[in-house]
Amino acid sequence: MVDLCYYEILSVEKTANKTELKKAYRKMAMKYHPDKNPNNKEAEENFKAVNEAYQVLSDEKKREIYDRYGKEAVHQNQGQHHGGFEDISSMFEDLFSGGFSRQQTQQKRYSYELDMLEQLEIKFHEAIFGVEKELKYNYKTACKSCKATGAKDGKLSKCQSCGGVGEIHSRQGFMTFAQTCPACQGSGQAVTQKCKSCKATGYDTIKDTIKVKIPAGINDNNRIRVSKKGNIDPNNHRGDLYINIKVKEDEHFVRHEDDIYLEVPVFFTQIALGATIDVPSLDGKLSLNIPPNSKDKEHFVFKNKGVKGVNSYTKGDFIVQIKIVYPQKLDDTQKKLLDKLQESFGIKSKPYQKGFDKMFENIKGWFT
Repeated sequence: MVDLCYYEILSVEKTANKTELKKAYRKMAMKYHPDKNPNNKEAEENFKAVNEAYQVLSDEKKREIYDRYGKEAVHQNQGQHHGGFEDISSMFEDLFSGGFSRQQTQQKRYSYELDMLEQLEIKFHEAIFGVEKELKYNYKTACKSCKATGAKDGKLSKCQSCGGVGEIHSRQGFMTFAQTCPACQGSGQAVTQKCKSCKATGYDTIKDTIKVKIPAGINDNNRIRVSKKGNIDPNNHRGDLYINIKVKEDEHFVRHEDDIYLEVPVFFTQIALGATIDVPSLDGKLSLNIPPNSKDKEHFVFKNKGVKGVNSYTKGDFIVQIKIVYPQKLDDTQKKLLDKLQESFGIKSKPYQKGFDKMFENIKGWFT
């Protein structure tokens, strides 16, 4: 399975609730379960990925860590606590090598996330067959002059808004509510003199170019993770780069999941007589047999001629939809030929006539 984000693995939105997550998990787990796919390594790997994604997203604390810091933080916490999470503070213990305290929170002074997201646009056929692309992007690294604080020489003063405690309190009746200080984001410290090197942002921006292997079958809005290519913190820890794939639409082919659709215009005489025509597909030519009197927008399905999805071990279908085309103009010869054809059918060329005769008689009675 390509290293997609957990939401992509379960095919759910980032806003999915527990019920939606459970429903998606059951569907994917059933699809890739080893009992249904004996001796299938790919299905086995997919099943493991689905279980991992659900284990994290169904747990509120794990999900919060994942949404903020990515898989690396989740894996670090699982290793530290043997697969479980005691509380949100465990995440800080792993990331900053110590216990969770107000003093430790102050050390995380940088204002950017380590994981980052970029977008890469590819062509339709590149998504189908796979491709290697170059991606130019900018990542952040901690400013050495201010040690990522944004303050001149890294010197910070006590936050005036919260008095250095990192929290502000308010009372409503007999209840007291605490919230993170919005001025210092809970650090308890503030910038007095701005760092000129980074203009008080706390980071420098570095240009980089990487080569990305796009696997065959990837779809629009799938994400690829490139490990250790994200932003860098003051302790030289580096996050991951997530690449959101955007697939350009093709002029003729339309993709829905792993199925490919193609609309084929067919002249009305071919519908009347029936026809066999060659149609283009992802694999080359396919022979399409159109029986006489086929309907407009009728589908003809070629099994297993679609796309092998990025997380699938079978191909989708190739589906041809016919569109009946009629002549826009007729010359005199064509009109005479059609008139002659219609006469040859006799009463059959006027299927409405029999019913209309009776209707006309009934209508006459309405006015007498």
